[in-house]
Amino acid sequence: MKTLKVGVAGLGTVGAGVLQVLEKQAGLLERRCGRRIVVTAVSARRRGLDRGADLSGVRWYEDAAQLAADPDIDVVCELIGGSEGVARATVEAALAHGRHVVTANKALLAHRGTELARLAEERGVDLRFEAAVAGGIPVIKGLREGLAANRLSQIHGILNGTCNYILTEMRETGREFGEVLAEAQRLGYAEADPSFDIDGIDTAHKLAILTSLAFGCEVDFAAVDVEGIRHVTALDIQYARELGFRIKLLGIARRTEHGIEQRVHPCMVPAAGATAAVDGVFNAVVADGDFTGKVLLVGRGAGAGPTASAVVADLVDIAMGRRTPVFGVPAAQLQRMVASPISARRGAYYVRLMVVDRPGVIADVAALLRDQQVSMESFLQRGRAPGEAVPVVLTTHDTGEDSMRRALAAIEALDSVLEPPRMIRIEDF
Repeated sequence: MKTLKVGVAGLGTVGAGVLQVLEKQAGLLERRCGRRIVVTAVSARRRGLDRGADLSGVRWYEDAAQLAADPDIDVVCELIGGSEGVARATVEAALAHGRHVVTANKALLAHRGTELARLAEERGVDLRFEAAVAGGIPVIKGLREGLAANRLSQIHGILNGTCNYILTEMRETGREFGEVLAEAQRLGYAEADPSFDIDGIDTAHKLAILTSLAFGCEVDFAAVDVEGIRHVTALDIQYARELGFRIKLLGIARRTEHGIEQRVHPCMVPAAGATAAVDGVFNAVVADGDFTGKVLLVGRGAGAGPTASAVVADLVDIAMGRRTPVFGVPAAQLQRMVASPISARRGAYYVRLMVVDRPGVIADVAALLRDQQVSMESFLQRGRAPGEAVPVVLTTHDTGEDSMRRALAAIEALDSVLEPPRMIRIEDF
């Protein structure tokens, strides 16, 4: 079989990693594919950097979209990133010219996945994106192919290593969010502007992609309810431990009677549960199939090695002629999602209040919860400080999200409550 010729657009951490994997594993890959996989063209802003691989004889392009139109390329690897601009133009140009595309770009797929899938299938080429979600964990293949015989009821997981690192360090050291975030930035686990990570946007991009794969629906990033981890404090981490929980930022998608819910937010999960044990920069994805039951995938969700490995795995599939619809079913058969809003959620809640320590405060809080049919399960108050501020923590039995929010709004209006109540949803999968 003839050589598979690859053009790589973007030579940052992941792009350089792809070059290194293809060079180091050339013999292994050729034995597995029955053909060579060779990089013949690249596009990057600076030529003089050492990418750890031999680029002599490789064609250089200043414009990645021009690389995508090169007639002597079979596959374009888009490793630039971003939902618009050069990345989008490069992928659209590659597909329009009949080139296969491999991308690690979760933002582009979250915003444009359905239309790109249609374009790829119209042109008879592959669009593959194993590296876009959970780095080196083969979650895309797992959902699309490994669990193809199952009707999935839900999928959830830890999809952002930065947030998981921060929450793990807060638990293990007792430090506050801001201090641990600064350390994560020094260590390279968090960007200089960490908003996409800590505000849940990165997780939401990935969840939107997984939802389409899991439920055969169009990608709908706008339907994801998103909340980040900025408000989680060391005090919340401490109380979670006392209550038998750990706090994780989760992406959750499930079928409900109201439609498909997609939500990203901090959760309290039982300390003995599968995701609770996944710490540091590791990711985890749990899929619930009607024949398999729960399937857990764990591994490194980012970094040059794991992500490059996933990109090359997609190149191997293309080299071997393995064809599959982009999102598991033909794009024309992807269903329009009926979204279930987070207001329809029913479950348990953790609530932390800062109140003035005086008689009657807890009775007032309990009355407002009762008015909204919210039933308390547990109540914690440590020590006494008459006339001073003290933390009060409660957990609830299962209740509706709307009822909980109305109760918290009423509680916040009490003159004895000194700051907005902090709420974290409790999830027991």
